[in-house]
Amino acid sequence: MYEVELKIRADHDAVRKRLADAGAERREAVVQRDTYYDAPHRDFAATDEALRIRRVERDGAEQARVTYKGPLVDDESKTREEYETGVGDGETLAAALAALGFEPAATVAKRRERFGLDGYAVTLDDVEGLGEYVEVEGEATEGDIEGVREGAAGVARSLGLDPERSIRTSYLELLLDGEP
Repeated sequence: MYEVELKIRADHDAVRKRLADAGAERREAVVQRDTYYDAPHRDFAATDEALRIRRVERDGAEQARVTYKGPLVDDESKTREEYETGVGDGETLAAALAALGFEPAATVAKRRERFGLDGYAVTLDDVEGLGEYVEVEGEATEGDIEGVREGAAGVARSLGLDPERSIRTSYLELLLDGEP
């Protein structure tokens, strides 16, 4: 499975209004804390990969997930192969990774508000230290990446966002580079 994502810096109030006007379905609001890891056997920054434990606060409870993200596969979006699964205890997984030589690189904290629109997930992210962004995401198989990317661009345009201003850099990279 590939995650096709357009990420654009944007004012949430304006996008929220357009989402309401378009009849988008509000799905949830959560707080996420993503801890990214450096691998002992290769440089993820050089290979453009990521391994993270995501802790999600939802309705007063915390859940954890582990995600591997492969390198970007195109030049127009933030499309990459992704594997993700639930974890019963994020702290135990963190201890196991440490025992294997994986070290925490950085943590990204954000408040997310999620909507569904035209088969795409639209997420309003308020990222600590970076500000407000909107992500438009869809899932694709290898053969339909371009079509899903074009659909995501159409959704972005319908929300008053310019897909040409999409940022291919992750929040982690933006934070590490000191971007506002």
